[in-house]
Amino acid sequence: MAAKKTVKIKQIGSPIRRPESQRKILIGLGLNKMHKVVERQDTPEVRGAIAKIPHLVEVVD
Repeated sequence: MAAKKTVKIKQIGSPIRRPESQRKILIGLGLNKMHKVVERQDTPEVRGAIAKIPHLVEVVD
């Protein structure tokens, strides 16, 4: 079996004074603290969540 591709996501922005929907996207990605890095499978759903909040997260190499 081939290894599943993953993507590392780092939170760079605060959810304070952001809409509730953007906060929920952060929580769904597993982010809740500044500069926290999580590794998720590289799926269209995860990429779509990243695209909705590009000002709060960045993709780490």
